[in-house]
Amino acid sequence: MEFVRSPAVAVGDASTRDRVVRSILENGPSTTAELAARLRLTAAAVRRHLDHLVTDGILEGREQKVYGSRGRGRPAKVFVITAEGREQFEQRYDDLAAQALRFLRETSGEEAVVEFARRRVAFIERDYAVVTRSHPDLSPAEALAKVFTDEGYAASVRQLPVVGVGDQLCQQHCPVSQVAHEFPQLCEAETEAIGKVLGTHVQRLATIAHGDGVCTTCIPKSKEEG
Repeated sequence: MEFVRSPAVAVGDASTRDRVVRSILENGPSTTAELAARLRLTAAAVRRHLDHLVTDGILEGREQKVYGSRGRGRPAKVFVITAEGREQFEQRYDDLAAQALRFLRETSGEEAVVEFARRRVAFIERDYAVVTRSHPDLSPAEALAKVFTDEGYAASVRQLPVVGVGDQLCQQHCPVSQVAHEFPQLCEAETEAIGKVLGTHVQRLATIAHGDGVCTTCIPKSKEEG
C-alpha cells in the first residue's frame, strides 16, 4: 500500500507516513502517544507526520470520546482516516458495484437488494462455525473478529465501557463502505448475520459507511461467559 505523494517527499518520510496510516487502519482512531508507542517513534516525529497527513487530507483529528468521569484538561485528540484516505484501500470497482445494485433495485425491487446483501455475508455463518470448532478457546466476539479479519475487515475486540456487559466488535476497515453509504442493506445484513450466529440481538453502534472512524457492534456477553 502506497499513497500518492509529491516528488518532494523524502522516501524515508513517505514510508513512515504509510506506517502511520496503516497503524490507524488496523487499530482504529489513535492518539499521538499511542502511535508513537506502537511505531516506536518519538511523539514529535509522529506529530510531524500527522501534520502532513492531515494537510494532505488523508487523516483528520477529532476530539477523543471519554466514557465516565473526565479528568482535568481537554481529552487527547485522536486521528482517523478520511474518506479520501480510505479510497486508497478500497477496491477499484465501487462505482461498478453501485451501478449494478441500482440496476437490481430498479428491475427487481428492494427485496432483491436485501437478498443480495444477505448472500454476500453468508461467509459469516459459514466461517464462524469453522473458527469456533478450530479455536474453542476464543470468545464469540474474538471468533467473529477472526472471521471478519480474514475477509479484509481488520477487526478486533474491545471491552465495552461497562465491565461485564460484553464486548465491542470493531472493524477498522470495510471493503464495501463506499457502496454501503448508498445501500445500507449491506450493513444491515452484516448485523443480522452476526446476531444469527450468536443467537442473540446485537446492536450496531457506528459504521464507516456513515462517516464513523470504525464500525462497532455491541456483542453481549453469552451465558457461558457470565
